[in-house]
Amino acid sequence: MATQVQTAASAAGRVDVPAARPIPRLGIPEVDKCIQCGFCLPHCPTYRLLGIEPESPRGRIHLIEAAAQGRIPIDDRFEEHVYVCLGCRACETACPAGVKFGTIIEAARVEIGPTGSPLARWLTLAVLRHLMPFPARLRAAAVLLRLYQRSGLGGLARALHLMPRRLAEMESLLPQIPSRFFAPSLDVYPAVGARRARVGLFSGCVMSLLFADLNEATIRVLQRNGCDVVVPRNQGCCAALNIHNGERAAAQRMARRNIETFLAAGVDAVIINAAGCGTASKEHHLLFRDDDPAYAKRAEAYGRLCRDLSEFLVELGLVGRLGEVRARVTYQDPCHLAHGQGVRRQPRELLRSIPGLDLAEMEGADRCCGSGGIYNLVQPGYSRRLLDEKMNAVARTRAEMVVAPNPGCMLQLAAGVRAHGLPTTVHHLIDLLDRAYAAAEERRAQSASRT
Repeated sequence: MATQVQTAASAAGRVDVPAARPIPRLGIPEVDKCIQCGFCLPHCPTYRLLGIEPESPRGRIHLIEAAAQGRIPIDDRFEEHVYVCLGCRACETACPAGVKFGTIIEAARVEIGPTGSPLARWLTLAVLRHLMPFPARLRAAAVLLRLYQRSGLGGLARALHLMPRRLAEMESLLPQIPSRFFAPSLDVYPAVGARRARVGLFSGCVMSLLFADLNEATIRVLQRNGCDVVVPRNQGCCAALNIHNGERAAAQRMARRNIETFLAAGVDAVIINAAGCGTASKEHHLLFRDDDPAYAKRAEAYGRLCRDLSEFLVELGLVGRLGEVRARVTYQDPCHLAHGQGVRRQPRELLRSIPGLDLAEMEGADRCCGSGGIYNLVQPGYSRRLLDEKMNAVARTRAEMVVAPNPGCMLQLAAGVRAHGLPTTVHHLIDLLDRAYAAAEERRAQSASRT
């Protein structure tokens, strides 16, 4: 399947296609659905920033169609237009023809490979091929990063102006690596009260490494709602970053691992608390549609099991008493939750169910914050402009908390809060639900102690 461009990307070099030639793999069915109406243009972040047709979904589809037919080559200019796209899928929500633009842009990136300088390409491929598919290696890398952060070497390098500006910007986006990672103590966490469902928890790579407390909170809330929670030990990364950056072969291997793991677990649903992981998991069948149609059907069966946490809890219906969490909050729609999965109402419904919580809607809540996988690393200028726009919208709500159920969004928004000096903290939805259940339990315990 490798093309000359892919081979070049694998070597992290730059070998331009010498002449345009047809690329049938780009002629996917989604391209033909575009009716060129332009409804997507005002919803596209990069078109709003740059105002030129090639940086719009319609323009990119036209370029990809031309490359498929051999009318233009896959060169540096083509690569730039494809990778300036955030992949936020706001265009999909706006499109009257139902064009799945995410599938189109990901197909184009398979033909290009990762973007950036030769060094950036080499590093990206090293991470995507030799780190992301291996949970043990990811944990080891996180430990090394934690040691680096605690050594103070970064601060010293910045103080002495030894760290390149670009590297310093990238480092500023990193959170402090926690002292512990998510390590399930049980294979099955039993339901509290009457059993209502048996579910699998997709623990994720970033969620397990950076947000262990949120995975633990997810288990507790599911247990309180009558779920036996299965946490398979041999699951791995969802492959979303590999998919976004054109590394399909590794993504297929990673997808197969999770598909087989969860289909063998005998669960009613696979619960995912990260929006990007949820979209990638629900769409794994697209990875195999052309290469292995028979396995694509198995991937579809897995996708039907996958549920965003908020989607599942609303379908199931919350049980038990929620205590007060007194705060003014605003909600940021993760792009892959609102546009990729069509889940908008459910997180808000859950937030409104918490006593004492004042939900203030944000202007442009479903506009991208500029995270976009690793977009804030490879396109920092555009990412900052989008983040500044988002922080201004947050400030106008006067919210004490921003809720965004996706790790990439949480990291990006936290960086924005620090940069803008806002008196706001960033949270996942499950954090507030867990707090509400804990508050009710504490109140019951206090009442019992007085009697």
